Amino acid sequence: YIQQTMQISAMWNHEIDLNLIHVLLISVQGGTNKINKVLQLFQAWKIENGNEQKCKKSIKKFMNNRCCNHNINLLCVYLSEKKIINITAIKCAALYTANNGLPFVAKDKEMFII
Repeated sequence: YIQQTMQISAMWNHEIDLNLIHVLLISVQGGTNKINKVLQLFQAWKIENGNEQKCKKSIKKFMNNRCCNHNINLLCVYLSEKKIINITAIKCAALYTANNGLPFVAKDKEMFII
């Protein structure tokens, strides 16, 4: 998934969290076009009605469950609100972060942009 993650990141001018792209690649069937569509919908949702700001209020709940990636947390809130998943946003984030692990760190993005 690393090569696909980097290709999608380049399409978005490296503005999307690599781990977010990775999570979508392992959970969304349909290839790059489908991932880009989900990213577009997610990005639009974040800014409408101040959804991103609302989610920051519940950050402590996520942190208590070892869910430290804000972008993954937001994605899980989005998926939960849109009824795309049947579990809570916190359980979703915990599955991706604590259980499955996230493969990228901040320095990875710097390495691939060069």
